[in-house]
Amino acid sequence: MGDYADLPGVRTWYESEGSGDPLVLLHGGFCTNDAWGAQRADLAAVHRVLLPERRAHGHTPDVPGPLSYRDMADDTVAFVESVVREPAHLVGWSDGGVVALLVAAARPDLVRRVVVIGANFRPGPECFTEPGMLDTMTADGPDLAFFRELYEPVSPDGAGHWPVVAAKVLDMWRTQPEIAADELARIAAPVLVMVGDDDLMTLEHTASLYRGLPDARLAVVPGASHLVPLERPDLVNRLVLEHLAQGAVETMMPVLRARRPEGAGGEQAA
Repeated sequence: MGDYADLPGVRTWYESEGSGDPLVLLHGGFCTNDAWGAQRADLAAVHRVLLPERRAHGHTPDVPGPLSYRDMADDTVAFVESVVREPAHLVGWSDGGVVALLVAAARPDLVRRVVVIGANFRPGPECFTEPGMLDTMTADGPDLAFFRELYEPVSPDGAGHWPVVAAKVLDMWRTQPEIAADELARIAAPVLVMVGDDDLMTLEHTASLYRGLPDARLAVVPGASHLVPLERPDLVNRLVLEHLAQGAVETMMPVLRARRPEGAGGEQAA
């Protein structure tokens, strides 16, 4: 079911289903909640799943000025506080993963566990496998045609607002995010970092994200792209649910985790 929440930053559309511990799904850039179609049923069988559509995406209107990951993180904090009303798991894909990282760093009291899929902590030119793709994307070009078809039928701003939103998102990708190492280090929640082995982000960037988090696990899905939740839904869903239910990580020959202080990330180090 869907409804609007009147948040301080923007009137936000969201959907919800299931019961159990709350889980907030954060979609990718230019996407709507339809992107989670292969995950919703499996996750809602275990959790109370809530799916907000961020400002300028789906049924949620645009706001004046540029788009910012930090503004969207503030919107997400307000959503958790006013709609979820208790600490939640965050699962973010692409731009949604960036938002999840920012929320977890700023408000650890609101976050239980985190999964980020194909996420980055630096601007596109610094981490994209093919940075030149940003120079070829235009509002009316073929690269964004799929996203334009998602946007136009549902946006409260009307189909004619698409070029404005496309320009804002592309500018955001070129210049954001800028998450410093000390900000990543403040994330106390256990984080599963997931990526396809042929993702938009370089594997080197993903490895840096994994190593920069105090309590992280890494999953590189073979034979998958940035669309890994659609390409390998059964595996992705299993990895997400296992991470959300997991206690302390215990391995037979820890190296990185052996150096972690006891209690890091809210769990006993292995």
